[in-house]
Amino acid sequence: ENSEEGENANSTFGYYDYYDYYYSPPLLCQNEALIKAVSTDFPIVLTIVVLLSLIGNVLVLVMFGLFENLKSLTNIFILNLALSDLIFTLGLPFWACYLMWSWTFGDFMCKSVNFIFSAGFHSSIVFLMLMSIERYVAVAHPRSDWNRWQGFVFPVITWVFSFAAASPELLYSEVTPDPKDSKKRYCTYYSTEAIIGVTYQQNILFVVAFSVVGFCYIRIILTIPKSQRNNRNRTRRLIFSIVVLFFICWAPYNIVMFLNTLHFHQIDIFTSCDAFIHLDSALYVCKVLACSHCCLNPVLYVFVDVKFRNNLRMLLQKMFRC
Repeated sequence: ENSEEGENANSTFGYYDYYDYYYSPPLLCQNEALIKAVSTDFPIVLTIVVLLSLIGNVLVLVMFGLFENLKSLTNIFILNLALSDLIFTLGLPFWACYLMWSWTFGDFMCKSVNFIFSAGFHSSIVFLMLMSIERYVAVAHPRSDWNRWQGFVFPVITWVFSFAAASPELLYSEVTPDPKDSKKRYCTYYSTEAIIGVTYQQNILFVVAFSVVGFCYIRIILTIPKSQRNNRNRTRRLIFSIVVLFFICWAPYNIVMFLNTLHFHQIDIFTSCDAFIHLDSALYVCKVLACSHCCLNPVLYVFVDVKFRNNLRMLLQKMFRC
């Protein structure tokens, strides 16, 4: 009889209530090493990311304001990308506290922080797509020229789109108590349909954007004569490096988020206890990797862009003289 009950419990694991499965899984399915890392190690990593992002992106904004030509559409996009990273960074301290003590900031901040994360992701990926399109147009149609007003219109449209795409976070996010511990609070979505919809929206944008980026760079390679492919092109090389870095940081997170939704479609392999443990571990690691992206772009500029290094040296010399 006991063995029969055990078999029934195992066979019905995939049919737990949404909150029980996703936020408060059975004791046997909890990864103790992950719980310890989430509450201790991950907040330390996020604190380092926040400090590096604030210092690096503020330096980027100052340097582009002082030394770069802001009539260049590429420079305007990079400037907005740094601003997007700063906005994204504002939500990380709340997430670090969330990992240590559960959610203690109320429903309004729950919606706001999720909105900031989503807006930061959407704006970053759209600006990267626009930068790739601009480089393609510059190579494939060198006679065409961007009008000055486009340097204002494109960023405004991008930010409006990003805020609109992030608006579901304001509608579907809410603070939810842990059914097994009334002292714990979670900042999450109120239904399975909400998390599936938000995840698929992010996945679709990611795939579409990188399809456009891939097309642009394939066309750039095919358009540039073989004799000129090894010539140094500062802007093209920098943008390509930024795109690759964004893909490395955000692709694993999007893949794991997609795999997590398969549990709710009752696909057998994703409803087991082992699947929960592995996906839960991968989700936290990939989210930390994705969040660390906001502090990596300034580091990339230093290593890839000679002009940026020279401007940084000039800025630091002025600061130390003062």
